Amino acid sequence: MVLSHHGVLQAMSSPPEHDEFSTHAVPRGARVASFRVAAVASMVSFSLPTFIAGIEVAGGVGEALSLPAILGGSFIIFLVGSLMGSIGARTGFNSYLLVRLAFGDTGARLVNLAFSVSLLGWFGINLNLFGLAIAGLSEDFFNAVPPELGVTVGASVLITATTIIGFRAINFVSTLMIPVLVFVALALLFAAMGHAEPTVQSISGEMSLGDGISAIVGSIVIGAIIMPDITRFLRSWQGAVITGTSSYLIAQPFVMWVAAAAALALGTQDIISIMLTLGLGVGAFIIIIAGSWVLNTLNLYSAVLGVTASFPALNARHVTIALGVIGVSAGLLNILDSFVTFLFYLSVVFIPVAGVIIIDHFLIRPGVYRVTQVEDDQPINRPALVAWLVGATIALAGAEGLIASITSVAALDSAIASGLIYALATRVWTMRP
Repeated sequence: MVLSHHGVLQAMSSPPEHDEFSTHAVPRGARVASFRVAAVASMVSFSLPTFIAGIEVAGGVGEALSLPAILGGSFIIFLVGSLMGSIGARTGFNSYLLVRLAFGDTGARLVNLAFSVSLLGWFGINLNLFGLAIAGLSEDFFNAVPPELGVTVGASVLITATTIIGFRAINFVSTLMIPVLVFVALALLFAAMGHAEPTVQSISGEMSLGDGISAIVGSIVIGAIIMPDITRFLRSWQGAVITGTSSYLIAQPFVMWVAAAAALALGTQDIISIMLTLGLGVGAFIIIIAGSWVLNTLNLYSAVLGVTASFPALNARHVTIALGVIGVSAGLLNILDSFVTFLFYLSVVFIPVAGVIIIDHFLIRPGVYRVTQVEDDQPINRPALVAWLVGATIALAGAEGLIASITSVAALDSAIASGLIYALATRVWTMRP
């Protein structure tokens, strides 16, 4: 998932762009060992959104169903992430180039820009979360709250600089911090288990098990769909399964379960309050800073890939700086509170994209993906667009409760439906006179 030292220098010195292979496959000489990719993917799990997702789902389904919901959602994400990741490793393409191959240039621009808007939105939201967390911790530790502008701008500059350097920097931070974050998470778990007076548990029944699984899937599905952005640096497709296992079957459910256990023990859903109550002051700072740093760097990195893949003439470094400025500006204006609902629905319609790409690569048109560069003027793939639109409609209808769920997980319904519809639409299209 990261470039080797030689590969990074080679990429940075290849004129005329510094694009992290945004328009062509990652060459074999720039690929790396599986553990380096898995470290970055797992690092994302140790971030505030993952802790918060575990807490909210546990509060919704209750103590008895919290672990099954977390494990069920994580397994679905593992399947999607491993399949998408293996495609990235096989082809060397990022997710946005795969979208161009599957949908054609016209359809891909719509999908890729929607991805970029969503990722940029979450970039701003995570900056807001970061600022609130730092303010709360600083007030408790130092009886002083740093200025929001300074914290947000400082974090954004650090994230943007890391993104410009590329995966070499992301990998360095991830490899360095993973052992520390595992230790902090274990400390949080042991502190929660040793809490002397467990409080009344959250009310069970507000969410069904299927709803809880859907919530887990929805909170991180975009990361699974864009898994090729990092697995394209792998030497073999088996490395994608290793990466998916370490991230989605180990790190993510572990972090969510720790957060859920702590929230149930203390009877609060405020992760900062939980950490402070359990004496994790310094550990809280480490989790918030390191987790937000890597997560938002990957958000910005993937957003840049989406824009540059759709518009190859743009300079990747300039795009990175521009998107970083837009993200931090939105965060400072606090307009993202009303943007969260929009981002949720935007996320819901993304998972059918994975269904189309997986079926297209493995069953329908495998030969299309056996290239080293995605040429311009890719013909529009109408069956793919039809399948995506119908799958997205099913996802939205399921999220609103307008139709019954076959699997009880709306996101899974839409992925399966889009794949089946694509296979059927392709057959019908080829039979036309």
